[in-house]
Amino acid sequence: MGLRILIVDDSPAMRAFIRRVLELSGLEIGRYLEAGNGEEALRLLEDHWVDAVLTDINMPRMDGEEFLRRLSEHKVLRLIPVWVVSADRTESRIHKMLALGAKGYVTKPFAPETLREELERTLGAAHATE
Repeated sequence: MGLRILIVDDSPAMRAFIRRVLELSGLEIGRYLEAGNGEEALRLLEDHWVDAVLTDINMPRMDGEEFLRRLSEHKVLRLIPVWVVSADRTESRIHKMLALGAKGYVTKPFAPETLREELERTLGAAHATE
């Protein structure tokens, strides 16, 4: 059984790209869930447990910052590791997202190996297929 990953991004094309990158990364992925913003992601997480979340920052309705804040306030959901995947490379943004509870921060564009290394750093190599 592979990892269950929630991809949160307002761009369907970016969600598809991240799915493809994860498929190429060598990680054993069992299921993908997708949301277009933090609000949709929280609703999904009420009914579906995931092993990891990859979220963008700039999204309508509920952005990545508010999403991380809400997760950190939830007794159970705060246990899910979250990585930010964003084009924003500013140090202040990176530090802020990590302070809000993100386990890692991957800047776009990125290579499949980069995303894999970030996920394995926290989730462990048990989910690697190589």
